[in-house]
Amino acid sequence: MGSHVVHELRGRELPVRCLVRDPRKSSKPAAWGCELVQGDITDPAALRRAVEGVDTVVHLVAIRQGRERDFQRIMVDGARDLLDAARDAGVGRWVQMSALGTSEQTKDLVPYYRAKWETEELVRGSGIPYVIFRPSFVFARDGGLLPTFVKLARLSPITPITGNGRQRIQPIWADDLATYFGDAATRDGVTGHLYELGGPDAVTWNQFWSRLKRALGQRRPSLHVPMVVMRANALVTERLPGNIPLTRDLLKMLAHGDNVVSNDQAVRTFQVALVPLDDQLRRAV
Repeated sequence: MGSHVVHELRGRELPVRCLVRDPRKSSKPAAWGCELVQGDITDPAALRRAVEGVDTVVHLVAIRQGRERDFQRIMVDGARDLLDAARDAGVGRWVQMSALGTSEQTKDLVPYYRAKWETEELVRGSGIPYVIFRPSFVFARDGGLLPTFVKLARLSPITPITGNGRQRIQPIWADDLATYFGDAATRDGVTGHLYELGGPDAVTWNQFWSRLKRALGQRRPSLHVPMVVMRANALVTERLPGNIPLTRDLLKMLAHGDNVVSNDQAVRTFQVALVPLDDQLRRAV
């Protein structure tokens, strides 16, 4: 999401400072006129340099997999250090990327939800005016899970669908989510709230795969794979190097229930024109 949010903010002619691990690999924000500060979320000194003179912090840092201590160090401790630095620097607004499904009831389900919940609690208790967003699945052509789904639908002779495929998701296009972040950083009367975000279409996984294959012009069959088989597969794949899309924690989140918004507060407040799911898929393929 970082590049999408930065592009949106620069499109509004806002000055942006980006915390980057390696400026040599950050040609895109540099080309957009962003100031770069080298460091990462685990470096308190770099965080203090990053927020000096800043009006608003947009916090997007998260990991999807790792050990328990990795979630604590990167997501929770990192957010705490950044909040401390922001408070000391007199930052006036904080915009937080959380995730739909995060709640006090789910915080013990997987480390990801726990870290998201604890970060939300830190933000709420910081004393800095805040906006917290909990989006459903974020789709884009250049990252996230959608390119993996597209590749699977294109190359696999049979599309594997986890479980019965009846859980619902509400994918939101990355540029639409970036618009929400741009509005949250600049609009009056939106702070002090948590907003659930989703696209205009809530669909089951069965419906999603059917729509994706239609967008690709594919007529290959689908196969429902029992969750126990998927967990056994994940036990192997999550030990492989790199950013593995299938983990046991992800399966727990998928099996937990629907990933759709429970109210229309964000739609009523921000009135963003959202990209329908079929258009999202056409843009990605």
